[in-house]
Amino acid sequence: MTTVDLKPSDEFQFATGKGEVLLIACGALAREIVDLIERNRWAAFDVQCLPAKWHNTPQFIVPAVRQKIREQRGKYKSIFVLYGDCGTGGLLDRMLEEEGVERIDGPHCYAFFSGNPEFAAKADDEFTAFYLTDYLARHFDKLIWAGLGLDRHPELLSSYFGNYTKVIYLAQTRDEQLVENGRKAAEQLGLAYEYRFTGYGELESDMAARAKSRLA
Repeated sequence: MTTVDLKPSDEFQFATGKGEVLLIACGALAREIVDLIERNRWAAFDVQCLPAKWHNTPQFIVPAVRQKIREQRGKYKSIFVLYGDCGTGGLLDRMLEEEGVERIDGPHCYAFFSGNPEFAAKADDEFTAFYLTDYLARHFDKLIWAGLGLDRHPELLSSYFGNYTKVIYLAQTRDEQLVENGRKAAEQLGLAYEYRFTGYGELESDMAARAKSRLA
């Protein structure tokens, strides 16, 4: 099995051999996507991931995804995007409609890992929650703490997180080190901590549906 551990600034490519469907994804999903492909032997997929650090600068997501689509169009039978809206304010969906490309349902990975209906049902009760995934628990210090400048300016903590009440770690795998990482992140932020195992949620079911459609 391939072990993927991308830094927040890394781009990533993964090819299975057949390359019928290109998945354009956030680097924060690379490990999970490759694990699902290899575990299920979905040979139709190739993967290209953009830097996970763009969570902090979502204005870069739309032009970069468009560029990937236009570079790769014609090389694959289809292209599918594994991004939520991810802070683009609807601009990603508008661009994808122009390009004739579909994406996974959901505003962000927290929703499709949880299951979009389940996440929406809890939204009113959890609007003051800061969410972590496996990737964010693994790279919290670099992507969040240093990425937002809190390592240099800790006085900004209340400006960024003053309205949050707790950290909820939505776990894709059962990893005790990541559970502890999440707890430490909550302590750094001065927030309560909750662990919730989600597995791969709708990332897995959407990829399975895409894989099945290639076999039909």
